[in-house]
Amino acid sequence: MRHTFAVSILALYLGVASGCGAGRPSKYYQLTIPGNVSSIAESHPYPVTLLLGPITSSDLYRGDRIVYSSEGHAIGTYEYQRWVDPPAQMIQDVLSRKLRTSGRYRGVHSWSSNARGDYRLRGKLYDFKEVSGATLVGRVTIELELRDSKTGATVWTHFYTHDEPVSGKEVPAVVEALDRNVLLGVSEIMASLDQYFSTHLPTNATASQ
Repeated sequence: MRHTFAVSILALYLGVASGCGAGRPSKYYQLTIPGNVSSIAESHPYPVTLLLGPITSSDLYRGDRIVYSSEGHAIGTYEYQRWVDPPAQMIQDVLSRKLRTSGRYRGVHSWSSNARGDYRLRGKLYDFKEVSGATLVGRVTIELELRDSKTGATVWTHFYTHDEPVSGKEVPAVVEALDRNVLLGVSEIMASLDQYFSTHLPTNATASQ
């Protein structure tokens, strides 16, 4: 399926209040939010309701600046190249949308909603950055876990890390690579979840509210 890259460049021109001149424009980017990717509704979805909890991260990824680093330990952020939302929130939005439109589950709701869920899915974002070295790549590293709402036991985990090659040297090319990387990661996570539920069907799942 061909994904149309929706890295919207929302340029906000930070003008000087006195009108004596204009500051350098900041550019804002966002990830692709999947559309209705499932053309045929699942006739027999898994009889479970998922509650999607927060994806946490270090302070570095709680802001909106695009992060860059080398293969060493130095890390920096671009001043005028930013995300529309913190990376963890954008990834959570992509994952939520993909889970809902897959038709594989009886319900997918936010952890903060009033819905009851059989399982709670949450994660930790470790990397979401440009990495320069022999080649320029967009690195995404994320780990997710699934907990049984009744027992509190962790029943499934998945660790994803991948370096996606960047096709150019400018920031928009880095953003495109990170966008592709997130879609790859979400697809891998969903496949792993599907494999888990295909062999661990619950017998006492609750009804979503």
